[in-house]
Amino acid sequence: MTRTYQEELQYLEQINPYSWRIKKGFVSNMKVEGIFYVNDHLKDLMFEELRNSCKTGGIGGFLPGMKQIANVAALPGIVGRSVGLPDVHSGYGFAIGNMAAFDMNDPEAIVSPGGVGFDINCGVRLLRTNLSEKDVLPVKEQLAQSLFDHIPVGVGSKGVIPMSYHDLEEALEMGMDWSLREGYSWAEDKEHCEEYGRMLQADPRKVSDRAKKRGLPQLGTLGAGNHYAEIQVVDEIFDKYAASKMGIDFKGQVCVMIHCGSRGLGHQVATDSLVAMEKAMKRDNIRTNDRQLACARINSSEGQDYLKGMCAAANYAWVNRSSMTFLARQAFAKIFHSTPDDLDMQLIYDVSHNIAKVEEHMVDGKLKTLLVHRKGSTRAFGPNHPLIPVDYQVIELIINNLKEF
Repeated sequence: MTRTYQEELQYLEQINPYSWRIKKGFVSNMKVEGIFYVNDHLKDLMFEELRNSCKTGGIGGFLPGMKQIANVAALPGIVGRSVGLPDVHSGYGFAIGNMAAFDMNDPEAIVSPGGVGFDINCGVRLLRTNLSEKDVLPVKEQLAQSLFDHIPVGVGSKGVIPMSYHDLEEALEMGMDWSLREGYSWAEDKEHCEEYGRMLQADPRKVSDRAKKRGLPQLGTLGAGNHYAEIQVVDEIFDKYAASKMGIDFKGQVCVMIHCGSRGLGHQVATDSLVAMEKAMKRDNIRTNDRQLACARINSSEGQDYLKGMCAAANYAWVNRSSMTFLARQAFAKIFHSTPDDLDMQLIYDVSHNIAKVEEHMVDGKLKTLLVHRKGSTRAFGPNHPLIPVDYQVIELIINNLKEF
């Protein structure tokens, strides 16, 4: 039975100015509550999504973000709460910005490609330089053109990093270790990358030939959509000590941010897995509130195949960002007649926002091993540095050792 907007509001409770609780009953079969974090502007957008959905039954083919958060709360094996983080909005199955954890020791617990997204290990990395805004302004057009010349962009763009099929197999398994061996990465880069740029569970055999065919020519390419390689300027320093530890020393310091993922290879891994999981759901009698939440039990062959293929695609994404880092360093070196090392083009950090990872967390006073899905959201474990793009402006937030949300 369809409820009115006013009836839906009975299941929503404001906790504080920036968080809302989604009570059980908002959708059927909820095993835990939902929660989402928004400011006033995002709150209005979220509630407008819900209001329009009550009138039309959907938002461009997707359910409203609140409903998606609640539907995830109904998935088998979920613990804690289904969490929506800023700026949460409708996506495929899971809302973009949705985080959910599943108990690895629960035989019913699932893994869902929709909780990772099609662009597996889409992520952001930030490089520093010792250049100031004054150094760059006189040559900004030449520098921008140099970046365009070095880094292929656009739908279907092809990379300039030479790669054979054998190289691809090794890159899928080795991640940034492949980039380091081939000379496209610095040894220090691995130390400043989530998972050191390599997920050890990767199995290239779980990546289809079609996915490999799509990924082979795309290494070192940016793609299109909301992906970017930007020259940015430090606008404000709030913690000088923490900033200095990252090599951010002064206002006006020039940095480079790269936002991209696993390109067509990751998309195909997700697509292949969704097909396999729809069959597994019928076999194992798994029911979800939304068919876009196709899933499989973590310990099933389909679940394990997806996780191993996802890890391989994640490794590809780290190799991809490492390749573009190499190309960006070359672009800067050309314009400033220097070397990347002399320009101090060190990696500050690289972090994913589309991934599922096995982690240990305290849940209701007990330490549990969880499979944590993060889609359009990123971890904030100190002393690492989550990177949050802000509307493609020159300001980026680097959150160091986050203690409370």
